[in-house]
Amino acid sequence: QLQFVESGGGLVQSGGSLRLSCAASGFTPDYYVIGWFRQAPGKEREGVSCISASGAMTNYVDSVKGRFTISRDVAKKRVYLQMNSLEPEDTAVYYCAAADCGGWSDDDPIRIAEFGSWGQGTQVTVSS
Repeated sequence: QLQFVESGGGLVQSGGSLRLSCAASGFTPDYYVIGWFRQAPGKEREGVSCISASGAMTNYVDSVKGRFTISRDVAKKRVYLQMNSLEPEDTAVYYCAAADCGGWSDDDPIRIAEFGSWGQGTQVTVSS
């Protein structure tokens, strides 16, 4: 199973920004679609964003469109999630994983790939 290590979370005020980083553990992630997911207290884990292996295609859940940007650095073998204009509703543990982004349309949910696995995640807390 493909596993990643997430970092970059923290406590930030509403309207602030954070950049999350996702590093592959023991393998080269260049050929995989990677997604960011989050799980808020008492809620199911949801797909937030995903990026194709080439970086040419991205997708976002409606609630973060225009605020979050996913990117990948092939040389550094990392995937990032730049989060701007953070809201208290963004408070969650954020995870990255190999993903299945379906047809990359707005209607396609972002799911973890069958061969993906969850890491420890990184906590993001947004205060009002």
